[in-house]
Amino acid sequence: MRPLRILWVKVGGLWPLHTGGRLRSFHILSELARVHRVTLMTTHGPGERPDDLAGRLPQCERVTSFPYAAPKLGSAGFARAVAGSWLSPLPVDLWKWRVPPVREAARRMLEEGEVDLCVADFLYTTPNVPLAGPVPTIFFDHNVEHVIWKRLSQVESTPWRRLLLEVEWRKMRRAEIRACLQARLTIAVSELDRQLLATYAPGAAIRSIPTGVDTAFFVPNGSHEASASLVFIGSMDWYPNEDAILHFIHAVLPEIRRRVPQSSLTVVGRNPTARLRAAAASAGVRVTGTVDDVRPYMSEAAVVVVPLRVGGGTRLKIFEALAMAKAVVATGVGAEGLPLVPGTHYLRADAPADFARAVVALLEDPVQRKTLGAAGRRLVEERFAWASITRKFAARCDEVVSAEVRR
Repeated sequence: MRPLRILWVKVGGLWPLHTGGRLRSFHILSELARVHRVTLMTTHGPGERPDDLAGRLPQCERVTSFPYAAPKLGSAGFARAVAGSWLSPLPVDLWKWRVPPVREAARRMLEEGEVDLCVADFLYTTPNVPLAGPVPTIFFDHNVEHVIWKRLSQVESTPWRRLLLEVEWRKMRRAEIRACLQARLTIAVSELDRQLLATYAPGAAIRSIPTGVDTAFFVPNGSHEASASLVFIGSMDWYPNEDAILHFIHAVLPEIRRRVPQSSLTVVGRNPTARLRAAAASAGVRVTGTVDDVRPYMSEAAVVVVPLRVGGGTRLKIFEALAMAKAVVATGVGAEGLPLVPGTHYLRADAPADFARAVVALLEDPVQRKTLGAAGRRLVEERFAWASITRKFAARCDEVVSAEVRR
């Protein structure tokens, strides 16, 4: 088949690569554009330079970025978004990401026949793309978003906040179902996510591709692990990550230190909140904030912890740790959707006491740490390099366009 003309739309930016979603999109885009004619349409916030992104994606035929910053929680703009969403079928998290210049530019390209296929990247991009428009659209759903919001409501202790989250996750579910039904194809990032979406949107065309990792960038470097050191890596302005670490500090870390007094925890990730910094300071936990490269922190860790209680999609941080041959302890939510075997590629533990026991067991057993790390490295090397994952994504694109030609 000839190279496809693909319009890839993702609001919320794509550079720097400080979130799992950006990493996944960036690497697939970069590989896809080596074969196909890809136009990227995105947004950039204050302090983000669109020229940096264009320079990082020279394979793309065109990169267009519009200035836009979604209103933040507590701002007047966010209050307006809440008010607007109450009168709309859209949940707040989608309402606030409506970007008129993106919507108009995408509509024009599709109506004028400039592309063969459109990719709406993430659910919050979909209000800006005519999913059932003149050109077939793929909805790339990195997370089953409504599950994240439902889990947030389940762990929320304040009654009025829990009520608001109840409303939000139900509206999010309806929006996600609409997107799946309107798009020509939905791509999920795990078979578990695909099955869940298919349950809620029967009749929708839904396929899955696995998560990938840059196995040339994340490699074991032979550096010496710091004694009894733990690390968590993730964007700290994403609530599920903050919830995970606060819960870990209060409910898990004390038991680990009772058994291994010298154990340490480093939290690596951008924009930690004042609440997290205060909790970390009182517990003697190091919080780095934004770093240029997570690999040195990963290298020094004896164990990588992923204690998520809330989340969706798949965690790239686990694949990155496995690529560096690191031992990982994760909850079921933390490792959800990844094709990993507990006990072979990582240790699974959900209850705080069980999580602490698993971490302590690894801290006390360097042989088991090396065995888990080696098995993880073999797995991602053999099956989950980005070039392999992109071939699967490209095959789905070809299927959609071929089906459109036959119609």
